[in-house]
Amino acid sequence: MNDQDIISVAAVQAAPVFLDKDATIEKACRLIAEAGENGAKLIVFPETFIPTFPYWSNYHPEGPPWARTFTKLFKNSVEIPSPDTDILGQAARKAGAYLVMGLNERDRVYGGTLYNTLLFFDPEGRILGKHRKLMPTHHERLFWGFGDGSGLNVYPTSLGKLGGLICYEHHMTLSKYALYAQGEQIHCGVWPGWPGNPDYDNIDIVHTASRQYAFEGQCFVICACGWIHPDMIPEDFEFKDEMDCRSRGGTTIISPLGHLVAEPLLDKEGIVYAKLKMDHIIKAKAFVDCTGHYARWDVLNLNFNRRPNQAIATPRRPVELQLREELTELLARANTLTHEDLLGELHRLTGAD
Repeated sequence: MNDQDIISVAAVQAAPVFLDKDATIEKACRLIAEAGENGAKLIVFPETFIPTFPYWSNYHPEGPPWARTFTKLFKNSVEIPSPDTDILGQAARKAGAYLVMGLNERDRVYGGTLYNTLLFFDPEGRILGKHRKLMPTHHERLFWGFGDGSGLNVYPTSLGKLGGLICYEHHMTLSKYALYAQGEQIHCGVWPGWPGNPDYDNIDIVHTASRQYAFEGQCFVICACGWIHPDMIPEDFEFKDEMDCRSRGGTTIISPLGHLVAEPLLDKEGIVYAKLKMDHIIKAKAFVDCTGHYARWDVLNLNFNRRPNQAIATPRRPVELQLREELTELLARANTLTHEDLLGELHRLTGAD
């Protein structure tokens, strides 16, 4: 990527094939191919597109019915890596594009937990990494576990530095800054596009948060929102009559100055395209650079724990003990080192000149 690049991107607004993983992946591959044929080099899907966002999460039935629907969601979720991710990677490779996919992830280590996950692929179809939503919102905690800092990453790519957050993570100030501070240039912000009923329409919140992210971080934001119509819910889904899945979508793309570069797509499926002029990042940073000339790290800085959250943790050795062991090993082979090499090793261990 250089400052003169113009990058074609696509944000998909589409309904999943409700609670059907295989059919939803097949639909995703068709949409990836379409976006690739239209020149997109980055293709972004909404939050938990595979196999669906749990729109019934705001309806709380008794235990057994809830467990039945959770089981169906679990069985139709994706392990990483797996043959399912291989299929998505092949679609990205055929399209010649980076792919960011929102999905329900089955934990392959402990076996009983789902995560709300963003999965990143490169144009060769290889997995770059994944981000699990750090804090499921309110009723979502019935379905998803908590992510950790190991997936809060920005990926260097040929397009620029690529990162992403999920839904209300865009209201978690420190999570945002963790990506800004890694030099993020293209941000994938994914949302469910829901709720969209007259009493509570989430679109204004989504667009306000996304435009604020773009301006605050001086980066482009690909805002990919889900969409579904009540008629798309199968008749045999046991909470069809109780849940309200009306959604409006709202997919759009935003410049580093907070301006819309693609009009929001509302109330239907489609793909939103835009061309990103990368020198707009420089123009934005000329005024406010939140990780450069407009930052005061000596006054305020971020404590960022990037270690994976594991059930069994190996205690870390005290620094003094580790240093003593390494110095002992160095002294044992000191006679085999040149003077310069010995000084170099001492400098590495102690930081002394």
